[in-house]
Amino acid sequence: MDSKIILKEKNPNEEANFISKLFVTWTINLFKKGYKNGVNIEDIWQTRQRDLSGQLTDRLEVAWENELYKAKSTKNYKPSLFKAIARTFWLEYMLSGIIVGFAFIVVFPLIPYTLGFFIEYFAGPRTSENYKNAHIYVFFINVLSVGTLLLFNHGMLNQSCTGMRVRIACCSLVYRKILKLNYSGLNKTGPGHVINLMSNDVNRFDVAVIYLHFAWVAPIVATFVTYLVWKLVSWATLAGIAVMFLQTVVVQVYLSKLQGSLRGKIARRTDERVKVMNELVSGIQVIKMYSWEVPFQKVVDKLRKLEVKLILRTSMIKGFSSALGVFTERFILYATVLTFVCMGGDIYSAITFALVQYFNLLQLTCNILFPMAMSFFAEARVSIKRLEEFLTLDEIELTSVINSEEYTNSTKLITNDTNNHDNKIYNEKQKMVISEVTASWQQDCITLKNISLSAAPGEFVGVAGLVGSGKSSLLQLILGELVPYKGTVSLGGARVAYASQEPWLFVATVRQNILFGLPYDPVRYKKVVTACALLRDFEQLPSGDGTLVGERGASLSGGQRARIGLARACYRQADIYLLDDPLSAVDAHVGKHLVSECLLGLLQHSTRILVTHQLHHLKSADKVIILHKGTIDSQGSFEEVSRTPFFAELLQEVVAMDDVSPVQLQRTTSIVSHVSNKETPDATPRETENEDSQETDEMISKGRVAGSVYTKYFGAGNSWCTLLLTFVVIIMAQLVTSAGDLWLTHWMNSIDELKSAKTQDMNNTESDINTIDIYNDTESFNNNLTSSINSTDILATNITNSDFSSNPNIHQMYINIWTICIFGCIGFTAGRAVIFLWVCMRNSIKLHKQMFGNILAATMRFFDTNPSGRILNRFSKDMGIMDEILPRLMLDTIQVCMVMTGILVMVAIVNPCMLLTTVVCAVLMYFLTIFYLNSAQSIKRVEAVSRSPVFSHVSASMAGLATVRACGAQEILRRQFDDKQDVHTAAWYLTLTTNAAFSIWLSVVSAVYVIVASYIFLLLDGDGNYKSGNVGLAISQGLILVNMVQLGIKQATDVISQMTSVERVLQFTSLPQEQIAGPTPPASWPQRARLVFKDLYLRYDEEAEPVLKNLNVVIESGWKVGVVGRTGAGKSSLISALFRLAPIDGHVFIDDIDTGDIALKSLRSKISIIPQEPVLFSASLRYNMDPFDKYSDSDIWNALEQVELKSSINSLSANVASGGNNFSAGQRQLLCLARAALAHNKLLVLDEATANVDPNTDALIQKSIRKHFSECTVVTVAHRLHTIADSDRVIVMEAGQIVECGHPHELLQNSKGHFYSMVSQLGPASEQKLCELARNAYAEHVKNYNSSDAANLNR
Repeated sequence: MDSKIILKEKNPNEEANFISKLFVTWTINLFKKGYKNGVNIEDIWQTRQRDLSGQLTDRLEVAWENELYKAKSTKNYKPSLFKAIARTFWLEYMLSGIIVGFAFIVVFPLIPYTLGFFIEYFAGPRTSENYKNAHIYVFFINVLSVGTLLLFNHGMLNQSCTGMRVRIACCSLVYRKILKLNYSGLNKTGPGHVINLMSNDVNRFDVAVIYLHFAWVAPIVATFVTYLVWKLVSWATLAGIAVMFLQTVVVQVYLSKLQGSLRGKIARRTDERVKVMNELVSGIQVIKMYSWEVPFQKVVDKLRKLEVKLILRTSMIKGFSSALGVFTERFILYATVLTFVCMGGDIYSAITFALVQYFNLLQLTCNILFPMAMSFFAEARVSIKRLEEFLTLDEIELTSVINSEEYTNSTKLITNDTNNHDNKIYNEKQKMVISEVTASWQQDCITLKNISLSAAPGEFVGVAGLVGSGKSSLLQLILGELVPYKGTVSLGGARVAYASQEPWLFVATVRQNILFGLPYDPVRYKKVVTACALLRDFEQLPSGDGTLVGERGASLSGGQRARIGLARACYRQADIYLLDDPLSAVDAHVGKHLVSECLLGLLQHSTRILVTHQLHHLKSADKVIILHKGTIDSQGSFEEVSRTPFFAELLQEVVAMDDVSPVQLQRTTSIVSHVSNKETPDATPRETENEDSQETDEMISKGRVAGSVYTKYFGAGNSWCTLLLTFVVIIMAQLVTSAGDLWLTHWMNSIDELKSAKTQDMNNTESDINTIDIYNDTESFNNNLTSSINSTDILATNITNSDFSSNPNIHQMYINIWTICIFGCIGFTAGRAVIFLWVCMRNSIKLHKQMFGNILAATMRFFDTNPSGRILNRFSKDMGIMDEILPRLMLDTIQVCMVMTGILVMVAIVNPCMLLTTVVCAVLMYFLTIFYLNSAQSIKRVEAVSRSPVFSHVSASMAGLATVRACGAQEILRRQFDDKQDVHTAAWYLTLTTNAAFSIWLSVVSAVYVIVASYIFLLLDGDGNYKSGNVGLAISQGLILVNMVQLGIKQATDVISQMTSVERVLQFTSLPQEQIAGPTPPASWPQRARLVFKDLYLRYDEEAEPVLKNLNVVIESGWKVGVVGRTGAGKSSLISALFRLAPIDGHVFIDDIDTGDIALKSLRSKISIIPQEPVLFSASLRYNMDPFDKYSDSDIWNALEQVELKSSINSLSANVASGGNNFSAGQRQLLCLARAALAHNKLLVLDEATANVDPNTDALIQKSIRKHFSECTVVTVAHRLHTIADSDRVIVMEAGQIVECGHPHELLQNSKGHFYSMVSQLGPASEQKLCELARNAYAEHVKNYNSSDAANLNR
């Protein structure tokens, strides 16, 4: 699980000088590399020391532990993650707040104040003193403009970094909690829930932290602006404040709370959807073989509809909030002016345009930033609550957890002498003692009752019992996973190692799976792999022990997985070894080897507790314990317990099988290694790991996001007519808004004409009139504030007293038309936002459906080469961006572009020189954008790719939690998680800094634009060529335009960056698909289930050698056929060919119908399979049995009764835990048999179905097959040779070919044959018994054959 990504280059930010940090020029080299070749994950820099996951989480963990301690010691106190976060990050966040507050409260108002003095120069006499002062004013304007932009951008960058650190710490804190969860806690969560927490919930911190400071900045700004407005319109101010209060406090706060409430519901729905997706990806092969894609698609579609319903409501709220940002200022202005006129106030352009600027600033802080702060804070609170619920789940008791530090330190004990085991220390301590223990996984069901046993140092203890008797639970009790509520467990300070019943492997090499964080000792390692019979496997694997183990051990057989799990336990020198049935997955020869070389050899000086169903292996045990229904039925030596009645029941299926267990001849799963075959390596483990195979890289695009991505996105869920209608609404909204502004300008012009005798020059009036368009930029988010205050102060200084009496009747017509325009603006802007977000939501729904459909129909090769985290990343993070983030960004971009277009038209009409300057700056910005985009998109892709290993690590850790804790590897996995998260942090930090650099560089261009414009006016003024109104209009409009361009480009590039999520989703809508089309066979097909393989070849990779080669065999109707062979012989590939899980050459006929010519789902639905690893899903038991809802309850109960499970199940509506963890391995296998019994298919396949069950359960399965499938054709991949001894035919495979085929009795007559060789490896008694079974079956077969011939002759 180690990260294969090692970042080598140190982050240049650490050593950059002040100027480089100020203008973020230390990123230029990265931009150059990205512009030329793009940015790969190897190109990103190391994470900064202050951003390292481990250090940040250590700080937060201390604060959280303090909260937990306070909750325990204080009555009615609940631990608060918010308080823990605040205590941890308050200092750095406070510093960011000071920067933002200084920029908004102090620096911003200075710009219009200084600009007012500068414009006064053009209104007054051009004296040398005034000219000198004008140069001072213009200097301060430019310095303040640059300073404001730098302060604002660095403030946002610092806040973003703080939000990033909060997210990092919370993610790692969640992972550390995972490592502590007990059984109860695990049942309340799952990988899907945790991944959703880490992908969507914690991301709220990234956004909320940016805006939270405006919660206190806005009231200060509002107080200041209200005072200034009062000076202009007196009591009419209250009308505007009332409207603002109504929209901000009432409407926005309500919407924020509603949005926060919906976020919690959305998160829960997403949890459920991702959970189902995780189970689907994990069990995809079984789903395909059962042909259960349709019911799973219905489940996911249902969950998606519920999720989308809530997301759509949230989108509508966000759309209306976005519209409020457009018309709030206008509506406040409308209310204030209307009230002022009705009160008899003297309204004219100076007051009106001053109000425009004041309300512009007011609505920016109070109606945009403040509500966003509240909205994102509400969403963050929901995320915090969900995190708190997870972090307070039940933990395993600290006293029962194996000390990871002890195990870390114990690595020093690894020596080359296997006998030097520090036994003296352990022998001096008391032995392992379990006294009167009663324990339960669930409150209503006792798992273990009155268990008392002991094991002295060095003892070999065997544990046996029927399925569900509590054998695995006994080991979990010793491990501390199962906590007793009565009795005591004492290990005497012993170190424990554990090999689980279902081997847990992670994505790494075989060697890394065995070492699992311990240092490599070549001598010790060779002894372990030799004792665990892995040397021959290393010869067969493409890269030896450097072969990559796929997710869940995908590239290995069941026997190989079991032996690697055993080797991992043996490599960790311990005092007690807990081995949960590792012998069930290996053949007789290997089983003998493991007992003699491992249990009685390598581990002879340690305490060994072996759970097994193969009782003959227990003859060498010092003590044997027989469990029955959670209690100890008997214990003592093998001879003593063998005389008990219950032992005889256990032994009934293996009577006379002396010396050895029934055989399992393992095979590789339907997966080949991802590495091309190399020359067979030497059996000796390699001394270096330079030849390790690597995990398949994730699909990642290069260059810019293609235009086709946008086309496919918008065309996914909408017709061109819908898109055209949306475009028309967007244009109409801007036209109506501009019409209202122009009408207000016309109204003010008419007033000024009446007052022409008492006003200044008409050019100044024209300047005032044109200034109205300033407030058109309120749709911009953060860059209009400078211009707003500029114009406000200018107009405020130009207000003069007038005795002109206002007559309300004069204004009536203007007010009526303006009212229509205002309410039209409200309607169209709200409609524009809602319709556009609805269009985006339809796109998201459609793309999710397409991606999910492609995943369901994808070939198995895709799942074999792509870890689950990579797939879940698309369905969680990328879909989250498409659902909620991208539409809002697009809407903001569209609104900004509309405003920019209006301003450009105005500037072109009023002052062509400004247009020329704008064009020059636009060219500079264009080149900056091109320079930025390639790197930004590459970094965004890298950031998305670097998330997947984090999610995969979480899924893998939760799957093997008991093994992890037994190995004391929590600290190792924690460090590995932090390493993977640090790689993602490095990419995320570059996303933030490159965005900040781009924004700052655009701001510098903006500042240059203002500098050029201001000095042109000042230096070329001559004899008063420029009027003050024109100067004010040109500079203020220039500031607005350039800032709007900066914002527009920034928003557009953000959209382009986020479009990489759409690109990644689209990648999964064109996956290689299974060929599912074809005619449907007759409903009664197959009637006989006669199976023919003709000239069959199968290969998993087009470039690889065939796995099956020229198979030709006929299986007659009703035959029971066993398939045997060594590891890698191709047995599971035969099943893959039958189910068409991989492309084949040749033909497979069932009842003379070529399976390649019929519909794939029809084929698979007509074949029943009992897989080696039973798969159950977290749903009701009834759904697990019959997802199509085709059968009645009585049918299901009958099927359960046939497999003798009816008495163990209370209700069909009972919930099945994730993975079926509330059933034993044997019970899960019996449920799969019940599924087959329910289907009543004529063809049954058993894929080593009895690998992990006791002889009684094996006998029950065989009995059920003979009784209820007597007329069916049965193909059994052999597990125990005696189970196929009475078969009609045995197929022996070797290297993908059939080397023998015939009746087992006939094959046993050939002393040089392969099958004879396999049987001869059994003990004498077992061999004799098997030969007798085969002989009797052959006699019966001949008798039936002769009877059939006689009947045919009579006809």
